[in-house]
This record gives sequence, C-alpha cells and structure tokens, in this order.
Amino acid sequence: MAIIRKALELEYRIQRRSLLKDDFIRYVQYEIHLLDLIEKRRARVGYTFKKDEIEDPIIHRIQSVFRRASIKWKDDVRLWLSFIAFCRKWASNVHLSKIFSSLLAFHSNKPGLWILAAKWELEDRFSSESARQLFLRALRFHPRCPKLYEEYFRMELMHAEKLRKEKQEFEKANMDVGNLEHAEEILTGELARIIYKNSTSVIKSAKFHVSLLSIARLFDFAKDLQREIYNDLKALHADDPVTWDYVARQELVIESQPVEELPATKQAKAKEVGRREERCCAVYEEAVKTVPTEAMWKCYMNFCMERFTKKTSSRLLRKKRLERTMVAFWKAHELKLLPELQYRQLSKLLLHRQLLKESLEVADAGVKLFKKSVEMWQVKLEALITSESHEMSKGFEQAFEYLKPQICLPLWLTWAQWSEDAGKQEETEAIYKRAIFGLPGADSVPVKEMYLNWAYRSGGYKKARDVFKSLQENRPFSVDFFRKMIQFEKEQESCKMENLREYYERALREFGTNDSDLWMDYIKEELNHPLGRPENCGQIYWRAMKMLQGESVEQFMAKHALYQAGRL
Repeated sequence: MAIIRKALELEYRIQRRSLLKDDFIRYVQYEIHLLDLIEKRRARVGYTFKKDEIEDPIIHRIQSVFRRASIKWKDDVRLWLSFIAFCRKWASNVHLSKIFSSLLAFHSNKPGLWILAAKWELEDRFSSESARQLFLRALRFHPRCPKLYEEYFRMELMHAEKLRKEKQEFEKANMDVGNLEHAEEILTGELARIIYKNSTSVIKSAKFHVSLLSIARLFDFAKDLQREIYNDLKALHADDPVTWDYVARQELVIESQPVEELPATKQAKAKEVGRREERCCAVYEEAVKTVPTEAMWKCYMNFCMERFTKKTSSRLLRKKRLERTMVAFWKAHELKLLPELQYRQLSKLLLHRQLLKESLEVADAGVKLFKKSVEMWQVKLEALITSESHEMSKGFEQAFEYLKPQICLPLWLTWAQWSEDAGKQEETEAIYKRAIFGLPGADSVPVKEMYLNWAYRSGGYKKARDVFKSLQENRPFSVDFFRKMIQFEKEQESCKMENLREYYERALREFGTNDSDLWMDYIKEELNHPLGRPENCGQIYWRAMKMLQGESVEQFMAKHALYQAGRL
C-alpha cells in the first residue's frame, strides 16, 4: 500500500498544469529504485517468474515518463542521456534506436551525441553499416570536426579487424564461408585509408595527423597504412613542432637490438634506455635547428623533464638525464625561447630532487627574463629558503623593487613565515608592519590576521591585544580578525566581559549591517558569560533589527526565534 500511495502521489505531480522537471525526475528515480529492489529480492529468494507481470509495467511507465520529460525539456541533454542509460539496462534495442533518432533530431549540433549513437550501433547492435551511416550523416553537419573523423577512422579499422578474425576462425574450422567472403580491400583497411585521405584534405593539422596515426598503431594488420600516415606527416608538416615531437618520441619505442638480443640485467636495460633517449635528443637537436621556435624548445624541454622525473636505480642514467636537461635548458635560455612556466617547472623539479644549486641557477635565470612575474619570484625565494641562503632578505627586497604592490601579497606571507620559522621575532614583526602598510586595501587583510596570530603565539594575550589596538583603526578588516581576538580573550583564565563587549562592538561597527551571526553571538555571550548582562539582550536585538539589511534581517530573526525555543 505504501508503494501505491507514493506512486500515486508522484503521478499526480506530473499531471498538473504547471509541470516541473524535478517532479518527473523524482518519479523516475522512485520507479528505478523500485526495480532495483525487485531485482535484489529476486536474486535473494531465487524467484525468476512473472517478470512480464511485475517488471514490464514498471519499465513501460518509466519509459513513458522519460518520453514526456525529454519532449517537454528537449534541450536538457542530461535528461536524454539518463533515458538512454535506463533503456540500455532495462529496455530493448528498438526503443533505443527511436530515442537516438529523436535525440539527434533535436541536437544535431553536438558531435559527441553522434559518436555515442554510432558506438551503440557498432558495440551493442553489431551493425557496422548503421554506425557508418550515422558517421556520414554527422559529417554533413560537422564537416570539419576532428573527433568525428577520428572515431569514424577507428570504427572502420575495428570493423576490418573483426572481419579478419572471423575469416581466420572459419579457415581454422575448415568451414565454407560462401557469401560471407569479403573483399581484400576491406580486410586490409582500405575504407579507413579513404577516411584518412578525405579527413586530412579537410583538416590540415599535424596534431590531427598524429591522432590518426596513434589510432592506426593500435591495429597490427594496418602496417602499410601506418607507414603511409607517418610519411605523409613528415612530408606535409615538416615545420610543425608537433611532428618533430612525435618523431623524436618514436625513438623510445624502437629497439637498438633484435628482440632475441635484448638486455636482461638491470644495468644493461638502463644502458639500452640511455641509448634510446640519446637518439630522441638527437632528433630534438635537429628539430630546434630546423624549427627554432618557442613551441619547439618547449617540446624538447618537456621531454627532458619527463625523462628526468622517471625513476631508475642507475646512477649513471640519472646523471645523464640531468646533464641533458640542463644543457637543453641553457641553450633555450640563451636564445630566450622558453616560456616562464618552464623555468618555474624546472626549478621546482630540481628543488624536489634536492639539487639546490641547479634549482637556484634556473630560478635566477627566470627572474632576469620575467622580472615582473610574482610567480617567478616566488619560485626563486622558495629555492633560497630551501638552500638556507644568507641572501634571503636581499632577494625579497629585489622582488619588491620590480613588482607592483597589489600583486606582492604571496611574497609578504612567504617572507613573514620564513622569518617566524627562523625565530627572528623583531624582524618578523617589522615584516608584518611593512606588509600592512605596503599592501593596498583588501590585500592587507590576510596579513593582519597572520600578524595577530603570530603575536598571540609569540607573546601571548598581552602582545595580541597590543597588536589589535595598534590596528583597530587601520581598515579594512575581516570578521575573522575580530573573532580571533574574541577567541583569545575566551582562552584566558580571567575572561573579561568588558573586553569581549569592546571586541564585539568594534566588529559590529564594521560588519553589523550584514553579519547576523555576529549579533547572535553577542547576545549569547551576554546570556552565558558569568559577568554578562542578560538585560542588555533586548537592546542588542533592536539594534540588530535597525542595522541589518536585506536578507540578513530575516536570517537573524529566524536564528533568534530558534535560539529562544531551545533549538539552536
């Protein structure tokens, strides 16, 4: 009876004049959960009968609700995909075929949906012809979409591989295939080759060319096609960094020796890896001479850093990788053909490997080229801190000379933290004071909070109160600045109510118009503190009602009512 009542309630909701999408979703979710429960119950008790009487009506209801919702809110792709996911699990392929047709009629502008429909035809219905037709229709709408061509190319290769396997199985079984014999061109992937030729005539991009080659390499029977694509890539895109990057990285997968002579020991394997990496670098060296651009050097440096991060037990291989990386870096640096990001990445990588000298050298080179980048200076200062350099203060002063004050907050915080960790109290306080007066407006707010925290940690409550008093007129503030001081007061053995009132009053001057929680905490303090004055609560309440604005008034009234009722 409970199930019937709930189903009726949900049914009434989707029959109203003003329909809501959420009501349809709740109905569908309830019915799907019901189906899952039935399935679990059947598995537990081993009862497999009367499925057409129990599950089928529920499935038909869900489909009907989904159908209504997807037509009503046809622009909601997630709703369509939920409908498809349900049908793939519970319904037949006939229903799915109709759903995909409707979906593509409304959303023909989304290539991903065409790919989804074609994959379903190929993988679930085993219909390569239907999948092919869908791809061809999709390409009429999106004639320059690389992803469509890639998936169509992959589909034809998969289809050819499937036919080849079928033929091999028939031959093994000595069966007469009769009309099932396929043309040799189809079995060798000729259809995929046609797609490749057509797509590269439309999309003239090395990246797209490489993506097709990567797909072709997944199929062993397509060696001729792979060679053709590879040769075309080098001929058509000889000046593209993507081409050189791909060609160079191929040296990693080419063995220096025949398969039967491959090394067995760890040392021999490390030497083989080293030889392959040297061949890669030789290609990159040729590349940066042929295409001396920032993009090409970026590819070279990315490769060097990737190999440098690879774990190896060979000390010699690690040393070679470091040497190669640094040689490539300095060459690119001299030509000024490296982006700032790679200076930062390499410096951090070297720092992580405890190569402090090299890390600092890279960071120094970076700040000379990118003097106005706060991120670059941050990397250099991190290297100085880690290497325990005596030039820390000088490094920070240099940074502030080149950088605008409004972007210096991370550097001030780093400097203050370093000084505190080094135990330099007077210097730390001086840094905080300089930062507060050197940073504009809201940028100084986090420094004030850190300064107050530091004062309490280093000098206790008295020091924190002195800092609070020195900053109390130095706006702007944050609510947390005042809340921290209130918390410090509460942690004292003799917590003074007059001090708490002072902190609350100062906080309310700044945030009394929009922070309802602050007013509530003030009222609670007067009620709960041993020296509090409950008679003041009424006055605080009316002050809050006058000062708070907009939604904050309603929030305050609701919280106050709940507190009085003992529910907050």
